Amino acid sequence: MTDKLTINKYIDHTLLKPEASIKDIKKLCAEAKKYKFATVFVNPSYVKLAAQLLKGSGVNVGCAVGFPLGATTTDVKVFEAKEAVKNGAQEIDMVINIGRVKSKDFKYVEDEIKKVVRAVAPIGVKVILETCLLTDEEKIKVAKLALKAGAQFVKTSTGFSSGGATVEDVKLLYKAVNGKIGVKASGGIRDYKTALKMIEAGATRIGTSAGVQIVTGGQEKPSMEKY
Repeated sequence: MTDKLTINKYIDHTLLKPEASIKDIKKLCAEAKKYKFATVFVNPSYVKLAAQLLKGSGVNVGCAVGFPLGATTTDVKVFEAKEAVKNGAQEIDMVINIGRVKSKDFKYVEDEIKKVVRAVAPIGVKVILETCLLTDEEKIKVAKLALKAGAQFVKTSTGFSSGGATVEDVKLLYKAVNGKIGVKASGGIRDYKTALKMIEAGATRIGTSAGVQIVTGGQEKPSMEKY
């Protein structure tokens, strides 16, 4: 049974809000070191700072790419991912081109994932589906494409669209990839009970800005309230 002492290793402690300040990032990294979270996730301009603050701590630095819309070109996502790794990122979370999925241009989607994966190998790539905007059929299709393209994880949401992670979507994605790669649940996970439900459904990583709240039972407030 996962408990509050071990759930920390599932958590990607995240701060991707546009108004996040240097002070906020420093606080985020200090919390991650204190509670030994798996990873800190920040936007590209803060990767170098986070890498400096977390050096030797055992906490990885992750960067969001093509975030939050996924609508930039493939070349831009590749450049963004490579620059993030150059600046110290150890994990990449990329947003798929949702419009291409809706257009059933699955070759474009697969090729884009493949190019980002190859550009930063052996750094792991998580593919953000934005499940609230997709049908179940589309979720399954993209999850299988991500697996085929060499991604390390599929991820439910950015946390910036109309909905976040659901237990049903985590189960669906876990089944779609047949447990061969990880599933990251993110968006709206702000307490221990919800995080545990996601893990029990198959999530192997939890993306949240409420990591501190989750492991302390709300005795301490997270860096910022919403993700």
